[in-house]
Amino acid sequence: MTAKKNWSADVTEHSDAMDLEDHVFESDDARKIAASLKRSAEHSNRRKAEPFQSAMSMLNFYINRAGKNLPAARRRVLEDAKDELRAVFGRDREE
Repeated sequence: MTAKKNWSADVTEHSDAMDLEDHVFESDDARKIAASLKRSAEHSNRRKAEPFQSAMSMLNFYINRAGKNLPAARRRVLEDAKDELRAVFGRDREE
């Protein structure tokens, strides 16, 4: 049961997911989260896709991994970070 319970930690450590700065998702500032993800995506040697796609995928992975346990205020910050991430990469906001 433990192996299945910790699958996301294993994915983060051993997959070709990009290398993240420590505690990146703990910030209450969506801009800081987006800036950190951008830096990580542009400098990581462990990503397979373009930097924007890798950064957005990692943010979505974190949000989805937390699931129902993610408090509404925290989810709001992370969802705002998606918009900030689009902005720092010069992408249009999805409506």
